[in-house]
Amino acid sequence: MSNGSAHLSYARPGSSYATPPSNGRNTLELPKPPSRPSSSHKRPRSAIASSSTSTDPELFSQNIPYPSPPHSRPPSDIQRTESPVPEPTLILTPPVPSSSLAVPPQTPSSSPTKQRSKLSSPSSNTSLVPSEGEDLDAFRVRSTYAQLDATGVKGDGWEEGVERTRARLRASRVSELRAEEALGDPSEKSRELDAEEMNVLASLDRYGFFTVTNHDRLVQLPSTPLAKRLAPVSAGPRTAPTHAVSVKRLPIPSVAPKEEERISKWGRMLEVRSRDRGGNVESWGVKASKNHKLRRRVYKGIPDRWRSAVWEVLMNRFSKSGHETLVIQGDKYREELEKPSSYDVQIDLDVPRTISGHIMFRTRYGLGQRSLFHVLHSFSLHCETCGYVQGMGPIAATLLCYFEPERVYAALVRLHDAYSMHTIFSPGFPGLLEAIYVQERIMELMMPGVYAAFKKHSISTTSYATKWYITLFANSVPFQTQLRLWDAFLLDGQDVFVGVAIAIVWAYRDHITSSAANFETILSLLSSYFVPEDDNSLLSWIEHMLGDKKLRSRMNQWRTNWRQLVATGRDGDALL
Repeated sequence: MSNGSAHLSYARPGSSYATPPSNGRNTLELPKPPSRPSSSHKRPRSAIASSSTSTDPELFSQNIPYPSPPHSRPPSDIQRTESPVPEPTLILTPPVPSSSLAVPPQTPSSSPTKQRSKLSSPSSNTSLVPSEGEDLDAFRVRSTYAQLDATGVKGDGWEEGVERTRARLRASRVSELRAEEALGDPSEKSRELDAEEMNVLASLDRYGFFTVTNHDRLVQLPSTPLAKRLAPVSAGPRTAPTHAVSVKRLPIPSVAPKEEERISKWGRMLEVRSRDRGGNVESWGVKASKNHKLRRRVYKGIPDRWRSAVWEVLMNRFSKSGHETLVIQGDKYREELEKPSSYDVQIDLDVPRTISGHIMFRTRYGLGQRSLFHVLHSFSLHCETCGYVQGMGPIAATLLCYFEPERVYAALVRLHDAYSMHTIFSPGFPGLLEAIYVQERIMELMMPGVYAAFKKHSISTTSYATKWYITLFANSVPFQTQLRLWDAFLLDGQDVFVGVAIAIVWAYRDHITSSAANFETILSLLSSYFVPEDDNSLLSWIEHMLGDKKLRSRMNQWRTNWRQLVATGRDGDALL
């Protein structure tokens, strides 16, 4: 917990979202830049730009027109959408980013995986050259992503791609040819899909993830304990097993039996709030006569076809903002793209290992990875206190499955400002510790036997729950379950994830209090990847827990108590 830039490894464990087998990623070796350009090319230094470098980048002194990063595209569409440039060069010269991207309207007429976005790219007068004091490794990363936005890459969605930014500095002719072959060309947009690409598409689940058959560390989150609502309970039978039921593979995501019916109900509940000049929907809202139905329908699950529209509605309601805020944040996103960030090297390291089992993020420097880099780059400049931490990656990647990059940036800003994610990402993770304090108070009140077992075996809550709260459970449950949890989170806020944590401990309370349980069995169990036996049972349990007004009042009081403990320096011994 030392500071907000600690890098915790949150690779998705043994899930069906693993990448398909490959022969390994090729590597491009980049030439070493010689000398620094003249001061006429310098721009104002970013507030958080690094000043540690001694390498000179004269090869970046030319100016090449370059469009801003395009929007994300549907995960299951592997036709290329980039605009290639003729005769691409391997020498990383300074492109000129655009300052305008058209934000396409969101409509629920089809699933988010079918939506396309439009790109406008007028020229900009800003040259992508190193800022004064900018670390040149970071600049090389930024300029590489910029150039690849102009050219695109081949095989986006099914090939692994060629590594460029982490390659050695001295290039070989073989690596140059390999990298040149990996650049996009005009035929990528017009050709038909070949048999191999069709096989790739056939292997995807409904959300765009590759599927495999074998997994590790998957355990079932049983529904039976969730049939009993949260209330004070004693320790379970001392002969209870210490291990949960293992799951060999994740269930294939399926369409809910009432999906079509719910699509119609949501269509009747929402109304258009604004349209653009072409008549396309810009924003939605809930009809006043249907407001009383919103909570129940959110916890029953938002139909995937409506999810992008409803998530926008929920974030607007929670943050008390509207479409005007999206426009402002979209402009801010594009402005930040042209500024350096001292976090670019670390972001580049994390991008290819963030939900890499999804077709949109499969190819190195493909459109999905480039969009993820750009969003995280811009967001790292939003708050000097938070900067960038690795947990932001899975959150941004999930949002990119439903929104264009500008809207993802705007969503992250609202999560940061309105949903208290600032305290989760700040150095020392104060919001994380606060949530854990509330979780422990609920366990102590409702499951005293479990709380005593944690004390007996010296198990700290931070040892298993940290990744839950930092990634919003993005790497702890199947994607379909994660979406259901996020539906509730965007409605009710951070208390939802305290509820999820309590639900997991509640479901395994007998395993934890077993006489055969010990430090290893308990920590291993709670560090697993949880596959709910029934998502509806889990969400219903959380809904009832958070619907208890007396408990919610206590949760608010415990949050206040924790802040007082921190203010008086008495928080050191307040957690397990």
